[in-house]
Amino acid sequence: MKALFDSLSTSCSKTTTQLYSTSFSLGIYFLKSKFHHPIYGIYGFVRLADEIVDSFHGYRQQELMEQIRRETEQAIANKISINPILNSYQHVVHKYKIEWELTDTFLKSMEMDLLHKDHTPDSYKEYILGSAEVVGLMCLRVFSEGNEALYAELKPYAMKLGSAFQKVNFLRDLKADYQTLGRTYFPGVNFSQFSAREKELIQQEIEDDFEEALVGIRKLPAGSRRGVYLAYYYYKKLFLRIKETPAEKVMNARIRIPDYDKFGMMFRCLVRHQFDLL
Repeated sequence: MKALFDSLSTSCSKTTTQLYSTSFSLGIYFLKSKFHHPIYGIYGFVRLADEIVDSFHGYRQQELMEQIRRETEQAIANKISINPILNSYQHVVHKYKIEWELTDTFLKSMEMDLLHKDHTPDSYKEYILGSAEVVGLMCLRVFSEGNEALYAELKPYAMKLGSAFQKVNFLRDLKADYQTLGRTYFPGVNFSQFSAREKELIQQEIEDDFEEALVGIRKLPAGSRRGVYLAYYYYKKLFLRIKETPAEKVMNARIRIPDYDKFGMMFRCLVRHQFDLL
């Protein structure tokens, strides 16, 4: 039965999310239940493409990216895929009318990771748009449930939230990106001599994104606001921890929040949300 395969597909996307991201899994858990499966579907898809460019070294990554682009187009066109994660994603695309432009822009940014080892200001903006901002818009399509006025109102804030998350990831992963993958995302920064001043400039950029994003989170419908705020709260705390870390250490260690701390943060976040202290 097709329904059984669709259920398997959703389970694959859920398992992918839970294996790769404790923080997003917790955020999804505190969304209204009707949003769980579609957000798992989006996360599973973006993680699949991201793994190709970040982890599949020694394989023909360019061919694999061409394959996932081709199979994603076919999954959406045919409303089915034998790849469970793509099958799950195409369901979300059709149910919530996620335009192809968002998927295409995301895939273009993933393809950039195979071509760009450093970025100009223009390519940096293009990469952030595709790798993060459009993912925020995919999720907003789900949360707005066809309400075009709400989507239009919250669109810039969703993009800022995705941007903030991605830039925090860049700072967190400086060591792996620069030393292992040979990538630099922030333009004009000398990472061989990463200074406190350069770090401060990047941090101000992220602070501005977080500040604008919170305005939109406060305007989200109740069914999605709590889960999105939890993800925001986690990333803001991670960012503050990175801010307190000297530039030299950020370049040589991956700053993270242990899982046992995440659950304490979750409790504090939910209390803040319950008492409208966002």
